[in-house]
Amino acid sequence: MKKIILAAAILAIASPSFAQKLMSRTAKISFNATTPKSPEKIEGVNNEVACILDAKTGDFVFQLQVKSFKFERELMQQHFNENYMESDKFPKSMFKGKITNFGDVNLAKDGTYKVTVSGDLTVHGVTKTVSVPGTITVKGGTATASAKLQIKLADYKVDVPSVVGDKVAKDAIITIDAALAQK
Repeated sequence: MKKIILAAAILAIASPSFAQKLMSRTAKISFNATTPKSPEKIEGVNNEVACILDAKTGDFVFQLQVKSFKFERELMQQHFNENYMESDKFPKSMFKGKITNFGDVNLAKDGTYKVTVSGDLTVHGVTKTVSVPGTITVKGGTATASAKLQIKLADYKVDVPSVVGDKVAKDAIITIDAALAQK
């Protein structure tokens, strides 16, 4: 129910400014903070990410519930939510920005388009401006957006205790995949 309310809220807020939009409620964002000394993978995957691309302006918004990240082990998920991301205090992360070279993308023509997305990334209650290279692939009327970026956990005030400092990377690799459908 919370996910439906979240998606409806995003749409209600975004609707006036998105006359023609491509959307997904099941975009995937994953992160990896594994180091060579990690005894196991420090990875989480969230397949419940809402995103909207304005097909006229290139404005792009992603929003997710932090607690929707899933891990191989439940204990790792618990530590992620309680100790690192403080999910009760900071329940959402989001990106709000724009494809800076959107004029190079033709959403009506099959092809692969290299893009740069710039905007504000909010994680753990901290907002930073980022610029990320990515790809938009159009095939059969469906657009898929993908990107990979690296963030410093300390920049977003995510504290890694010294006792696990050699097992949890100081930088996390974030991977984004979103199949976008016209709504």
